[in-house]
Amino acid sequence: MTPHEMEARIVRYGDLKPCKTAFIDAHTPGSDQKENFTIIGGGVSESPDQHVHISIPHGFNIGAAGQPPKCRNSLHSHRTAEVFFVLSGRWRFFWGRYGTAGEVVMEAGDIFNIPTGIFRGFENIGTDYGMIMAILGGDDAGGGVIWAPQVIEAAKDHGLVLGANGKLYDNKKGQTLPEDVKPMPLLSEEELKQFPEVSSADVVPNHVARYWDMVALADRNPVKVIGEHGILRDRPGFEVDFMTRKSASEEMHMHDRPSVLMPVRGHWRLVFEGGETVLNPGDTASVPAGLSHAAVPSMTGEAALYHVIGTDDPAGPTWKAT
Repeated sequence: MTPHEMEARIVRYGDLKPCKTAFIDAHTPGSDQKENFTIIGGGVSESPDQHVHISIPHGFNIGAAGQPPKCRNSLHSHRTAEVFFVLSGRWRFFWGRYGTAGEVVMEAGDIFNIPTGIFRGFENIGTDYGMIMAILGGDDAGGGVIWAPQVIEAAKDHGLVLGANGKLYDNKKGQTLPEDVKPMPLLSEEELKQFPEVSSADVVPNHVARYWDMVALADRNPVKVIGEHGILRDRPGFEVDFMTRKSASEEMHMHDRPSVLMPVRGHWRLVFEGGETVLNPGDTASVPAGLSHAAVPSMTGEAALYHVIGTDDPAGPTWKAT
């Protein structure tokens, strides 16, 4: 692979193209300043304005959300995994029918494998613009977003209507629902009973891993963060590893499917058969299947990187270890 070909598979942080109208709450006060990024795969955006950087199937999707302080992402649910790690800022994640069942505050490098089937939201509670990176299970990311009823109701007052086809129509732009498309139906009370109210005591120990704990554990070998035998035990159709300077290896290796490298701290030298390049925090690199490569820090100082690769497990509800 030539350096030019590899560069086409790297989405640089500075080249990310945001969509500010990705979801139904894009005009709702408190959520109207958020930016959505679809990096690998089609993502779950409801807007035709969403830019997709890399469309090559990986078995999972990579995305990101950028928000200024006090900006909130409204309560929603997914049918497959939704994993976030904090790239920058300080974030509060909350969940439950009204966002009151539980919450956790996360800092840079922390990772959260949110259980499927619960309503969840998040907000930037820091002092600067923040970014969280996302991994969504499945090539189709579970078919889209399931919104809490109050989110859809509130959006109507601000000009956005979600069709049953999963597409947004903006009344402020003169758009209306096509005659053959009905509005997205609200979940019934009976359907809402299927979304559990789970406490923080149940969620946090099994679904959150802290950056500095992972740094300590990765002093000799990369840490399996998400996987059947990971810190966070799950089989969402992909695995997530975490490595630092101490656990990085210059030994060239390859995978039988595409893998993704996502630095969270420091600068990393990606060496591959045909060339090399440097990855920076916020960059996302898709390494082709069968390509020999290695990643090591390129300079002194703190360095940490997440590695994502698909598995043969089907994307679906959170796996329960027995």
